[in-house]
Amino acid sequence: MRDSEKEGAQLPAPGQPEHAGRRQFMLRGTAAAGVLALDGLRGAAAADTAGKAGAAAWTHEQGRPIVSPPYGMPSSYESDVVRRATDLTPTPLSSWSFTPLQDLHGIITPNGLFFERHHAGVPAIDPEQHRLVVHGMVDRPLVLTMDDIMRLPSVSRIHFLECSGNTLTEWKGPKEKTVQGTHGLLSCAEWTGVPLSVIAEQVGLKAGVRWMLAEGADAAVMDRSIPIAKVLDDALLVYAQNGERLRPEQGYPLRLLLPGYEGNMNIKWLRRLKFSEQPFYTREETSKYSDLMPDGKARLFTFDMEAKSVITSPSGGMRLGQPGYREISGLAWSGRGRIRRVDVSVDGGKSWQEARLQAPVLSKCLTRFRMMWNWQGGPAILQSRCIDETGYVQPTLAELVAVRGLNSVYHLNAIQSWGVAQNGEVSNVHA
Repeated sequence: MRDSEKEGAQLPAPGQPEHAGRRQFMLRGTAAAGVLALDGLRGAAAADTAGKAGAAAWTHEQGRPIVSPPYGMPSSYESDVVRRATDLTPTPLSSWSFTPLQDLHGIITPNGLFFERHHAGVPAIDPEQHRLVVHGMVDRPLVLTMDDIMRLPSVSRIHFLECSGNTLTEWKGPKEKTVQGTHGLLSCAEWTGVPLSVIAEQVGLKAGVRWMLAEGADAAVMDRSIPIAKVLDDALLVYAQNGERLRPEQGYPLRLLLPGYEGNMNIKWLRRLKFSEQPFYTREETSKYSDLMPDGKARLFTFDMEAKSVITSPSGGMRLGQPGYREISGLAWSGRGRIRRVDVSVDGGKSWQEARLQAPVLSKCLTRFRMMWNWQGGPAILQSRCIDETGYVQPTLAELVAVRGLNSVYHLNAIQSWGVAQNGEVSNVHA
């Protein structure tokens, strides 16, 4: 919802000096430093004892040699940081796996932890044999090899990718226990490829072109209609992710990237682009991936992923230790541009405090936010609420349901609540 009145109420009071935010951050930093100093005093004796005891066992052993294994792997102590499959689908061939958001830092998702969504399994494609066909209402139809594409001018950009079914379990009540389960169909990467506008220029679009069909080479032959304005704006033909070639589950050797659009439209294993005057009304944008409203009618072509945020630490499944200062951290994103502000509440939305946005703050990209919190050891309800550069304010679940009803599956971007019990256990709640 776009609500200038609400937005104004959330912004700093008129006349507040520009350096106020920096002063608040310095005060928070001072509080944090005090906590560290206290902990340091408490731990001084222990540190002295440990130092006198001598080095740990691994200090007396030779480490593993270089290039063993030849592809770097995480520490064995991080073996629980993995994608997790869903139990909501009858077959793993048309299913998904979730990114462990609670275990990640910064904004970049490692390739091995990037969420998956497939409709007919992962095809094994030989890049030497793969072809991209470009045809329809064009002057010069083309059949491109991967070598043809990779010889063109390329760019690298950081963008999030989110399945429009992310959070779908949470419409009617809290179901999933962790942020991986509620929000894990979300990841962010540096993508490298060729602007689709370059291909459009090479083939020459005929007058009247308004849409493009993108089709994949998987057994589902996944296809979606793309507005030509998006094609010529920031769409990419991607062949690399986070510095290496795409993983098979991410569309190797070629995928479409439409920054800010729902994940299903970012066609993987891309094999065909067809230009037309009209949308193609494929199964995936009529029967599926459309929003059913309370009157039984469906919204058509709801492509943009609206502004959304979630606290990832502390979050469901965690347990806080002793009371005192700790950092609240999370992610915010918008398919319509940059995140302008994130507010955090520890009392279920009764009061809000502005969080610090960690640089870089990029368009259609995950933004990390942080805020120090002095937990007193009692019950609390943690929430985050973001505002993007268009002025859109992330809604509550009640506000969203009032408009959309409870027949929807996709595009749930409501405020998420985490309940903290007196014993420190954190759980998924509706507030």
